Amino acid sequence: MSKKGKIGLIVIAVLIILLISFYSFFKGTYNRFVALEEGTKGAWAQVENQLQRRYDLIPNYVETVKGYAKHEKEVLTEVTRARASVGGAQTVPEKIEANNQLTTALSRLLVVMERYPDLKANQNFIRLQDELAGTENRIAVERRRYNEAVKAFNVRVRSFPDNIMANMFGFKEGAFFEAPEEAKTAPKIKF
Repeated sequence: MSKKGKIGLIVIAVLIILLISFYSFFKGTYNRFVALEEGTKGAWAQVENQLQRRYDLIPNYVETVKGYAKHEKEVLTEVTRARASVGGAQTVPEKIEANNQLTTALSRLLVVMERYPDLKANQNFIRLQDELAGTENRIAVERRRYNEAVKAFNVRVRSFPDNIMANMFGFKEGAFFEAPEEAKTAPKIKF
């Protein structure tokens, strides 16, 4: 084989190795994005699962409180309205906002309940309140897991050189589930 032939084979071999390397890089990076994006979707599904549990408990909770606190109609209406907005939310940011409003309304409802000692002593109410408290804890855990998944995905979307691939394939940063401003202030309980 001539010297030109050997050089040609080396060039072809180097090009093949480069093509395989680029293919592996793009394939690996794309697949990591897909896995991380699916991880955020799975984590969000778990959040929604717990939010649905809360959504289903609220009518029973409100009806129980209604029996004792008929004149606290404004707070009960706010909880019912917030619950309805949760049911109507479509996108992840809309669902986050609607559930933050519901969290705020439930906080106000808890303050109202503190005013009624008979209600707090009712066994059915106590059981219902424990269920709701357990659900709120589950929601907090799932929110944290979701935010961890979003963080891992967002780091990848924003890191070089992965950010180039993310832009090429349309991967966008995920939305974090953040507490509403009202949650940063403790509710005031007055007797």
